[in-house]
Amino acid sequence: MDTTTGLTIRPFAVEVPQADLDDLHERLERTRFAPAAPGDSWEYGTPESYLRDMVERWKSFDWRAVEARLGAYPGFRTEIDGQPIHFLHVRSEHADATPLLLAHTYPGSVLDFLDMIDPLVDPVAHGGRAEDAFHLVIPSVPGFGFSTPLVGESWTTARVARAYDTLMRGLGYDSYGVHGSDNGALVGRELAVVDPEGFRGAHVLQLFSFPSGADGEMDGFGPKEFAALEHMQWFQSVGAYNVMNASRPQTIAAGLADSPVAVLAYHELFESFGNGTALVRPEQVLAQATLYWLTNSYATAVRQYHAEQRAGAEPVVSTGRIGVAVFADDFQTIRSLAERDNARIEHWSEFPRGGHFAALEVPDDVVADLRAFFA
Repeated sequence: MDTTTGLTIRPFAVEVPQADLDDLHERLERTRFAPAAPGDSWEYGTPESYLRDMVERWKSFDWRAVEARLGAYPGFRTEIDGQPIHFLHVRSEHADATPLLLAHTYPGSVLDFLDMIDPLVDPVAHGGRAEDAFHLVIPSVPGFGFSTPLVGESWTTARVARAYDTLMRGLGYDSYGVHGSDNGALVGRELAVVDPEGFRGAHVLQLFSFPSGADGEMDGFGPKEFAALEHMQWFQSVGAYNVMNASRPQTIAAGLADSPVAVLAYHELFESFGNGTALVRPEQVLAQATLYWLTNSYATAVRQYHAEQRAGAEPVVSTGRIGVAVFADDFQTIRSLAERDNARIEHWSEFPRGGHFAALEVPDDVVADLRAFFA
């Protein structure tokens, strides 16, 4: 046990009982599939044929190898505001490395960043320079994975951001940056709104700025911006999980807690809702699904949607430093709208390949952009 500037830090190793893995395998063997919809396409949600293939892969999936990868990095648990928080803390051998918090997605986890850790911590061995080095802190969001049980009912992104600032200060970092996608991007922007002393900036893959209906706000739009609006409309048409998570989290959690295949089907966001663009590999999807299943954390993970919808927060313009990396098959942030809501966008890059889970899909590109933003 280590007490660091007010936080009690305990080592934490991921060691799942074999009985839990045996139970998962037995449940997979007894899977009852829903009848396939006509055509068995992604138009109706996760296809039966996709699930049958993934269940067969899952039966031979090596979770112990995932544990070993996690175990290669120092893991810890602490408590902030009464909430257990799990995190990886990987320090670079370069003492003046930039402290960086990596905030994971939904329905992701700390597994999002496994392919990025070594290049960020040891850049010289991965095509970078010593001055590109980072000290990394990678927390599990309260209610997700190993940051359970969830304590309290109001873990909004703003509250998570405050907890992460407390974590970084408690670990001795009086200056740091943050990177995130999806849920992590929302937390990163919240930190840019607060802009705490020593904040080096938020590097995000999306800024969720939408048309407000104001006169003239789309006057300068061209084909690129209208294509981005079209993508937003498509996402809304397939994103029913947003409504379920925000309105009936306990209802959906009942099925997810009892059926691993329900967890797998609900992970369709990893497949970009079947639009054919996702570069996430089957074994990466299965690793995430297994982590959620073994921690039985879907019920508490989705509570953040419920809390956010009821937070009553007023829109605020961010004044903290922000960098944006837009990937071709992800949500397309519209720059003029983003600049309306964020006063200090100081870095903007666009990539021709990669999607919503770029850290899993094209980690080298994310690493390179982080180096550029925090240089």
